[in-house]
Amino acid sequence: MIEKRSESAESLCVCPECKNTIDLSRYPNIAPGMVIECNHCGMTLLVKGIEQGNIKTEVVDEGK
Repeated sequence: MIEKRSESAESLCVCPECKNTIDLSRYPNIAPGMVIECNHCGMTLLVKGIEQGNIKTEVVDEGK
């Protein structure tokens, strides 16, 4: 049996707007193409890629 490991448990994502680390526990199966939200400033981000545990994002909406 092969167990798929969750990327979010080992991944790091920093909000490009407020520079805080985003809580990825709400996104257990994070993958490129997903939209996530910064839990600090509300910025909406598109996941562009995951490289060596770092999540690359692009701003989709300015947030709250």
